[in-house]
Amino acid sequence: MTVLEAVLGDITKVAVDGIVNAANSGLLGGGGVDGAIHRAAGPGLLAECRDIARRLGGCPAGEAVVSAGYNLPCKKVIHTVGPVWRGGGAGEPERLGSCYRKSLLLAREEGLETVAFPNISTGVYGYPKDLAAETAVRAVKAALPEVPEITRVVFVCFDMENYRLYQNLLENR
Repeated sequence: MTVLEAVLGDITKVAVDGIVNAANSGLLGGGGVDGAIHRAAGPGLLAECRDIARRLGGCPAGEAVVSAGYNLPCKKVIHTVGPVWRGGGAGEPERLGSCYRKSLLLAREEGLETVAFPNISTGVYGYPKDLAAETAVRAVKAALPEVPEITRVVFVCFDMENYRLYQNLLENR
């Protein structure tokens, strides 16, 4: 059975096989968790992401790609692009759920057993934290039968509000 947990902290310091990055479509780093992951990983991550973006033309919302972990305490970084919140009627819940599902499927393909997720789309993309947390937990739970190799999923929360939301959702499962 897969363990689901929430922690309050810095995703760049979590010891797991794969860290999920809330990337932008260009994969070239940015602010928030994306910038923190790129800074902690070092210049190799940016170089690899440039190559991936050049080959694939970027990464659309709801999709995911994988890179090496470089200076991070993980084997791989899974980059996924969350949706920008436009009120909920533009497919945002489906795209956000897809971020979590596709990241877990990539983790399985890469042989990863433990994965850490940030709070995707809740920063500058404006997704309401409560709705994002509900979508994240629901999507991960729905994907678990497809990825029995995944033994642990950690929702890494940078702020207390997200941490409390995830704690509540996971305690009431």
